[in-house]
Amino acid sequence: MQQPFNDPYIRPPNFNAGPTLYRGASSYPTFLSFSETALLHVRWALGGLLDSWRWDIVVKTALADAEIRANILKSTLLNAVSLISIYTFDLLIIPLLGRATQERWLHRNFGTLYQVVWLLPVVGASLYFNSTWSTVIAKRTYVLQYGRRVAASPASYSGMLRAIATSAYRAILLGSSILVTFALGYIPVVGPFASFVYMCWVNSYYCFEFVWVSKGLSLPQRVRHQEERWTYYFSFGLTSAALCLWGSSFANAAIFALLYPAYIMMAMSAHPHPIHPYSPIPPRAHPNPRIQEDVILHPSPFIPIRIPIFAPMIFLNEGLLKIVSIVTGGKGGGKVRRQSESLAMMERAQGTVGRSGHKAD
Repeated sequence: MQQPFNDPYIRPPNFNAGPTLYRGASSYPTFLSFSETALLHVRWALGGLLDSWRWDIVVKTALADAEIRANILKSTLLNAVSLISIYTFDLLIIPLLGRATQERWLHRNFGTLYQVVWLLPVVGASLYFNSTWSTVIAKRTYVLQYGRRVAASPASYSGMLRAIATSAYRAILLGSSILVTFALGYIPVVGPFASFVYMCWVNSYYCFEFVWVSKGLSLPQRVRHQEERWTYYFSFGLTSAALCLWGSSFANAAIFALLYPAYIMMAMSAHPHPIHPYSPIPPRAHPNPRIQEDVILHPSPFIPIRIPIFAPMIFLNEGLLKIVSIVTGGKGGGKVRRQSESLAMMERAQGTVGRSGHKAD
């Protein structure tokens, strides 16, 4: 007796329609060509570059709110004082000291005194206050853009501990990203270029972080979001990284602090692409008219969908947290270490979902 067709992947024969069709073969993943995928990346890169030059949005947002204008003015004035102080030291004081006699103690140590007594406090105060003012600018811009205030975290003891641990882990992550940027610069031949590329991604993370937090993205989700849209975020951070490339470390930090509020406002109105990294274009109709299912097109396997941009910092963070735990006998870094482990577990879980369901967002 002939067995019925119970296999869900095999269609029963239809002798009137022609030969038997196998769903298994039609369900194989379909990939875009290398040239098509490369063209998509070029479009995403141009989109990121254009979004980073939307100064019309900055002007429009500033004119729409008095509080934003006030904080931009305060940030601009303080960072201008920092830049004037830095370039006075670099372009005026250092050449004068180089020509002056070094016999007197003041002549030998004036540069150090200027840096310690004036330059470091001014730059430090600029970075601190600029962070506070940028937060206000970001919140007001978010309200203007989306018409609602940022949702506050629940005021519970566990929520407070989680917020503290997440903030500590974030601070270490961003601090180590700066270390990695400088370390890449010492690689022979390709070091300066690699350091510049990495700086583009780090700058983008800084600019978009408030947007992601406001939308409720956890730290692993933020990292994954940027790593899966690496072309767009590289281009968005290209301009700010290029402007912060030509001066001293102090000058570059002050220039970025000066530009930071503007780039936060641009990030609020930006449209990072692709929306779905694992299926970046709409499905196409199957070439066989008897198959009703659309074909989901995946990017070419020869161009990576996700680049682990923050993997070196995460590795460095884990090492630092282990050292803190050992030095403090497992007490001082315990909460932060446990938080980092939970973040890593969340990241692995989200990676599994993304690979199985192709839902990158």
